[in-house]
Amino acid sequence: MNFSLTQIPDRNLKPRINGITMIMDKGLSIEEAKNFLSIAHPHIDILKLGFGTAFVTPDLEEKINVYQSYDIPVYFGGTLFEAFLIRNQFNDYIDVCKRYNIRYMEVSDGSITIPHAEKCGYIEKLTKYGTVLSEVGSKDAEHIIPPYKWIELMKAELNAGSSYVIAEARESGNVGIYRGSGEVREGLVQEILTQISGEKILWEAPQKSQQLYFLELLGCNVNLGNIAPTEVIPLEAMRLGLRGDTFHLYLNK
Repeated sequence: MNFSLTQIPDRNLKPRINGITMIMDKGLSIEEAKNFLSIAHPHIDILKLGFGTAFVTPDLEEKINVYQSYDIPVYFGGTLFEAFLIRNQFNDYIDVCKRYNIRYMEVSDGSITIPHAEKCGYIEKLTKYGTVLSEVGSKDAEHIIPPYKWIELMKAELNAGSSYVIAEARESGNVGIYRGSGEVREGLVQEILTQISGEKILWEAPQKSQQLYFLELLGCNVNLGNIAPTEVIPLEAMRLGLRGDTFHLYLNK
């Protein structure tokens, strides 16, 4: 840090196993990525090339290399995994990950229906090639999953080898663990936490109010994802009580 302040919470240091900030890149240019990393890299733990953008990104290998040069793991959005899977190209997906030296992989079923035992089978297979993140929750706002089912699915996917389960919200933060308005489904979240360790969940939280909710609930070392590049520094400040929303969280009364 640039200077000393007392009453700053104990933020886990990189490489972190919790307190993770996952960034979503939806189409930065290579130069934009370089500029972004020049200021934000100390606060980025993993980076997702959102949904299927990797398929259409020019100079993809160069862009991935830029992120990896800062020791930031890169992975493809779960929608790309599903795009390979629905075309019966699972082995091609593995080959693509190998080609680009991608060691993190997301297994999701937000856009297609996969029998859950089969999904867990894909998780287990991919653990042979790297770190697996699996996403629970549908991208369809009309598909409401009851809390007991979230817990059941998360437990099974962690047992299959997922390092973290991702609580679905989309890049807009209005499905899954959130209502259409972006409001947190608090009962759902708190029931999940009775059975699943918060350290094993990566909460997608693209909106500031959602980030604040989880910081207040679980502290500065909560795992947060789908953070926009422009929000990395503001989020880190908010984690440490250096933004108005969290200013009083860590001060001695």
